[in-house]
Order: sequence, then C-alpha cells, then structure tokens
Amino acid sequence: MDHVNPSHRYRTVIVSDAHLGTPDARGEYLLHFLESIDCDNLVLNGDLLDVWNMQRRRWRGSPATTRLFQLLLRLAATGAEVVYVPGNHDECFRDYVGQSFAGVGLYRQWRHVLSDGRTALILHGDEFDGAMSSTPLARLAGNLGYELLLRFDRLSRRLRHRLGRGHWSLCRYVKSRIPGALGYIGQFEQAAVAHGATEGVDVMICGHIHHANLFEQDGVTYANSGDWVEHCTALVEHHDGRLEILDWAAVADEKAHGPIGSPAEANDASDRAAACG
Repeated sequence: MDHVNPSHRYRTVIVSDAHLGTPDARGEYLLHFLESIDCDNLVLNGDLLDVWNMQRRRWRGSPATTRLFQLLLRLAATGAEVVYVPGNHDECFRDYVGQSFAGVGLYRQWRHVLSDGRTALILHGDEFDGAMSSTPLARLAGNLGYELLLRFDRLSRRLRHRLGRGHWSLCRYVKSRIPGALGYIGQFEQAAVAHGATEGVDVMICGHIHHANLFEQDGVTYANSGDWVEHCTALVEHHDGRLEILDWAAVADEKAHGPIGSPAEANDASDRAAACG
C-alpha cells in the first residue's frame, strides 16, 4: 500500500481475538489498523469470528466488519501471506486446517522463521486451558462474571463516547485488579513458555487470554498479541526480526469524527508501543 506511513511497514503482523459478530467487537479499530499498515505476512491467531456467540444469539455485523473481510481477501489476493489459525470460539474451522480459501491458509498452528533466524511457534492458546488450576464451577462463574463485565463495559463505552472521551476499557481496569485473573494469566504464560521449550522454538506466540505481553524466560521469548475487544493490540515483526506490541487504541479519538484519530496520532502511538528484540 503506497499510502502507508513507512513506520507502519512490517514483515509480519499477528492479531487475535477480534470476536467479530459480538456487540463487544471493535471491528472499526481493527479495520483502521489493517488499512494503516503494510506487511508481508498476516496471521489471524484465533477467535476472529465468535461462532459460539452466533450459535447463542444473533450475529452483530457492521459496515466495518464487511469492509474488514473484503480487506483480508484483498491482502491475500495481492501477495501477502494470510494465515488463519482458528481458536476455541471459531473452532469449527479447525475441520478445514490444511486447506486454503481465497488465498487464506488454515493451520492448527503455524511455524514461522523470523528474519533474524529465530523460530517461532504460533498457536491460539486454548491448548493450555487444561494446565490452569481451576474447577469447572470456578470457570463457569468466571465466564458469567466476564459476560456481565462486558455488559457494563458497553455502557461505559457509550457514555464515554457521548462525553467525547477516547477508548478506555472497564474490563481491562477490573481484571488488572483481580488477583485470580492475574494468577490465571501467570499460569497461562508459564504453560506457554514450557511448551515453547518442549517444542524447541525460540519464540512462543499466543492469543486467547486477552492480555498482550512480551518477555523472555528460560531462553524462550513469550509473546501475546492481546485482543480487539478490551485492548486493541497487535504483535508485529519488524524487518530486522524485532518483535513489538502495538497499542492501537492509543490512536483513538472519539471526540468528533468517530473512534479513530489522525495519522499523526497513529505515529505517536507507534512510538509509544512496547518493544523487545
């Protein structure tokens, strides 16, 4: 894309957990992000669609969602390698791994060699749910509590929009202060690092838990691309192999012209993103 700012050109872009089809999806942010960047490889690491939600209640579409799918197909048709790794909320597509649709390849997991020679294993992350120390009752209570929290988050979002405030996630704020949620995240990250060591890879990349992070432990770099419900984050690989988490919500400006700010704000957000070599 010739109009893309050079600072937004990447070798690989990884996004996860858009949960399109739900009232909580931030499809407009994801669309703006993908329209604003250029990449050689695009990995959709699970829960792009929330089929679970579609089975329980009606599909919540939007013009941004339609344009998003059109953009993904256009990227695949114009030379970018687009990889789809289904997650637990769109696990029905796991029946089609190994196939390609309109240039989009489906994989159960994807092995990728970074430009600096490091090997990366990319999978959604629900594979590690069994390693989490919680009872079925606790998981049910957690799921119900999360759905209730999302409802309050939607109300908060509408109120902030009317007041001309930018993006802020009530879910993110509350979860960061619940010891049980933080403990779950820690357990997940340790399970992922251990799996990466077992698989003999240098980098372990996941989604699933809606918590972007990037660190190195025991010779394995752990990376999580986050989500597009609470945080609007992505993981990118620069052309030198450096990994970076982009917080795209930092460009949001809901004061006058919708949720997305100016190109200058996008550049500022890129400069503020966390990075790890």
